[in-house]
Amino acid sequence: MLSGMSKNHEKSSSEAPITPSINEDNERDRPDGEALSLPSSVAGSGALDRLVETARDYARAAASENTLKAYAKDWAHFTRWCRMKGTEPLPPSPEMIGLYLADMASGSGPSPALSVSTIDRRLSGLAWNYAQRGFTLDRKNRHIATVLAGIKRKHARPPVQKEAILAEDILAMVATLPFDLRGLRDRAILLLGYAGGLRRSEIVSLDVHKDDTPDSDGWIEIFDQGALLTLNAKTGWREVEIGRGSKEQTCPVRALEQWLHFAKIDFGPVFVGTSRDGKRASETRLNDKHVARLIKRTVLDAGIRSKLPENERLALFSGHSLRAGLASSAEVDERYVQKQLGHASAEMTRRYQRRRDRFRVNLTKAAGL
Repeated sequence: MLSGMSKNHEKSSSEAPITPSINEDNERDRPDGEALSLPSSVAGSGALDRLVETARDYARAAASENTLKAYAKDWAHFTRWCRMKGTEPLPPSPEMIGLYLADMASGSGPSPALSVSTIDRRLSGLAWNYAQRGFTLDRKNRHIATVLAGIKRKHARPPVQKEAILAEDILAMVATLPFDLRGLRDRAILLLGYAGGLRRSEIVSLDVHKDDTPDSDGWIEIFDQGALLTLNAKTGWREVEIGRGSKEQTCPVRALEQWLHFAKIDFGPVFVGTSRDGKRASETRLNDKHVARLIKRTVLDAGIRSKLPENERLALFSGHSLRAGLASSAEVDERYVQKQLGHASAEMTRRYQRRRDRFRVNLTKAAGL
């Protein structure tokens, strides 16, 4: 099949309709909604032009900022690969995409071979980019599907999971933080992220109230019993209940209240930067990378996994360590953990559980053996 790809590609290219070359003025090279426009048969007007701008805004909001950045990098990588091979990325050629997948898996150039998950994600990025440009990429086409199936069969490995931050770990981590304004903020981030099983993007996207800012993906409500977080997450809107802790020093809700009080935040983003001297809160929302850096720094300061070299310790933990920690440490019925994490299936929740009673239900004995 692959031996005939080059010949088939030349044939399909000659039969395909002529398309403009890739340049800054080509609408089909703009995937963020800018290419949306009125049909050529419809005369423009002030009202219609405003609707076009509104539609473009909605198109840009169809995916998260991080997803759009990843898709943009996927497209840039593929178009650069096409130029090096002397071909064009438009229109989509299943034959060339099959070769592209094989190249990424084999590491036949100066770049190392990519993991199966990265290749699969890049293919999804290409499909999205083609759709934004008015094309359809058929992932079931034999030139793509069979190559990808072979890559998965030959190179697939169990996913590498980040270490879970357990209860004793999170207590040691927050104990390293000072009680200045910056320390109060970081303590609230760690405790809230841990107790809520939150993604790092969900933590920094919170506002004090609903609709405080246009870039918010959620807001908080504080009650006597705890805090209610309403989040626009990857799987849609969900509510996360965070009850008050047994000790005020480690209560995530109390930590949140202290941060908001001393930072004098009553509107806008919940977690913002601080002045250089750490005495005043700014109005600028924190980036989600701050959460990842905070986790790694406090892991080192707390001496967690101290027998390992520092670079290995840093590689063990990420933002997902908070979610895995809650899933692994909460000794409650699994369905409550699943709801807190916003997972569609119990199987996904189990992937986050680094320690659990795997043989609590013994089907061997139940079957009479």
